[in-house]
Amino acid sequence: MNPGIRLLPLSRGYATQRPASRLKPTISLDHFLQRTKALALYRTIWRGTRRIADAQTRAESRKYARDEFERHRNVQDISHIRYLLSTGKTEWESMERYIGGM
Repeated sequence: MNPGIRLLPLSRGYATQRPASRLKPTISLDHFLQRTKALALYRTIWRGTRRIADAQTRAESRKYARDEFERHRNVQDISHIRYLLSTGKTEWESMERYIGGM
């Protein structure tokens, strides 16, 4: 080789930068299953409140449910999520008995 010639690395550069990925980090299977259960409970509550005759009471019940789900949106601990789902389901079942008696 000629000592005056310097070889350049064979990496290719791009004129524009790639945009950052919009994908969120993936969640575990257990988190996915608990998320599915939480959504199912929320839908059950939402559908169940249709039976409340008084519009203001129905709106307040829906707002309460929404606020509770939003308040716990960022919980990551699986055991705490399970606890919240269990408690929420129990609360809804007692509320449902009350709604059924109206």
